[in-house]
Amino acid sequence: MRVVVADDAVLLREGLVRLLAEAGHEVVAAVGDGPAVVDAISAHRPDVSIVDVRMPPTHTDEGLRAAVEARRLVPGAPVLVLSQYVESSYADDLLADGFGAAGYLLKDRVTHIDDFLDPLQRVADGGIVLDPEVVAQLLVHRASPLARLTARERDVLALMAEGLSNTAIAERLFVSDGAVEKHVGNVFAKLDLPPSEEDHRRVRAVLAYLRD
Repeated sequence: MRVVVADDAVLLREGLVRLLAEAGHEVVAAVGDGPAVVDAISAHRPDVSIVDVRMPPTHTDEGLRAAVEARRLVPGAPVLVLSQYVESSYADDLLADGFGAAGYLLKDRVTHIDDFLDPLQRVADGGIVLDPEVVAQLLVHRASPLARLTARERDVLALMAEGLSNTAIAERLFVSDGAVEKHVGNVFAKLDLPPSEEDHRRVRAVLAYLRD
């Protein structure tokens, strides 16, 4: 994959560059501030970008805002946010454009290399990958229009939000693939998500869950 890395911490940025190179990926740009994120994604059109939230010049949500702006200029540009912080407002914007190909992981909760490389590949492939803690914080203080879902269906939808396949969900919940397929079908039906050529129902279901 061709990757843009954006983090203002030099040691972490260079560490990611080396890690990605060792995994066989090409880092086309490594940048350290918000405006450079937009420029790099616009210029290189990478397969995926890794972006921190708090970057210069504001050191608040500059990186995340830059990712949203980059996806406005390059619709659907895959972005994996990798941060110590959850910034809910612009995270909603990143996920709400309907393109998928977005993720949000917390640095402190990545305990194995595969916990980073596997989600990175899923985002590059067009999926949505969210750390459970990110999901929990995005849902704080929001009302629930998903009351029609059973507890098991909500469990399945939460794991869908983490980017897991039906098979992986079945393994996590210790049920059959067929049972998961049934639950997923029920989720789509209860959220009024009929088959569509234009929209990815899995992405739309996750977005509905996050807006809940």
